[in-house]
Amino acid sequence: MTTEPRFLQIHTLTPYAGALLNRDDVGLAKRLPFGGAERIRVSSQCLKRHWRNAVDEWSMKGLECNAVRSREIFTRMIAPELARDGFPPARIVTVLEALQALLLGKSAKAEKAEKADKADKAKKDKDKEKAEGEAPAKDPYASLKTDQVIVLGHPEITFITTAARELLREATSDKDAAKGVEAYIKANKGNLEAMKRAAGLDAALFGRMVTSDILARGDAAVHVAHAFTVHAGEREPDYFTAVDDLIQAAGELGSGHINQSELTSGLFYGYAVVDVPLLVSNLEGCKREAWRSADRTLTAKVIEHLIHLIATVSPGAKLGSTAPYAYAELVLVEAGTRQPRSLANAFLKPVPLSERGDLRGAAVGALAEHLARFDAMYGKREERRIAALDGAAGIPVDAAGDLDTVAAWAAGLLGGGQP
Repeated sequence: MTTEPRFLQIHTLTPYAGALLNRDDVGLAKRLPFGGAERIRVSSQCLKRHWRNAVDEWSMKGLECNAVRSREIFTRMIAPELARDGFPPARIVTVLEALQALLLGKSAKAEKAEKADKADKAKKDKDKEKAEGEAPAKDPYASLKTDQVIVLGHPEITFITTAARELLREATSDKDAAKGVEAYIKANKGNLEAMKRAAGLDAALFGRMVTSDILARGDAAVHVAHAFTVHAGEREPDYFTAVDDLIQAAGELGSGHINQSELTSGLFYGYAVVDVPLLVSNLEGCKREAWRSADRTLTAKVIEHLIHLIATVSPGAKLGSTAPYAYAELVLVEAGTRQPRSLANAFLKPVPLSERGDLRGAAVGALAEHLARFDAMYGKREERRIAALDGAAGIPVDAAGDLDTVAAWAAGLLGGGQP
């Protein structure tokens, strides 16, 4: 029995018909060459975004520990809160810019580029003002917009807001405010060090990248592969028109728009890995090596939610015209301690499209055969559970059940749910 897995691996097979799940820069379905055949692909970024933003009974938002991902956290969330306390905008900007400089950090190259951008923007604003004859309304907090999207948990945002409020109350001038920030950082070094953890569920799961000394990069605890069709990609051009009712009523043909897009269909293999010690560390703020002694209740809930989201949340463009909603028809979860490995190579040889009568059966058969060969070479070191329309269907697993049972089992390994 695997009681403390280092890794959880989640494999899925999900069918989609007549959809355009993830588009490239020219509006076509994303592709991936694999095994000598072109496959339809859904990027990991697309998958993660839909899992993060899902609103249902298994939503991550229901766990009340989500983060904010934006370039305008200081502009839209922190500065207005301080302004409501009556502090002058110029002093708010002075304090928050000083906090940003110390918390986020900037390389010399980034600072030089930012100065050039600001100078260029100032020149454009001046030219516009001269052309229009009056100065455009300016956002007093515009300079607080960060150069990159940052991810901060709500506790971090509250901490920064509280720190700024204290500094503003003590400052009698902009100069005092700037000096106060530096003194505050030194006096609260321990609290600020705690912010190095990827606080907030979003960053705890999928990582945080910033050029900061204090708000350091947070490594992703969930690793997500690009999903791809287990067979060669199938595509169909979709010619469509939009009818102009008023023109048609006047006796004309009524065509207001003519265009063409691409529709695809396929059975997609998906793969995700949860680095359990890192997820506990990210969520609880403990050192990775101390994960066994940390409270793992939240981690267990997150894992249970994540398995449900992976199985039931559909990515998709063109929602209104294709309704691309599908659930995984196979979910295989493995718990173990050795390095994970994808089962994508089960489909290195594309499932033949001649198997049209039972494409899913052929894919499950390929998966079962590949996993059995892997076990024969490396040994079976993982404990496995499966939820599938056709049961285990020859896949070497320890038990089969419904999705609720499999997700609860995975959570139970961490101390939550029911084994």
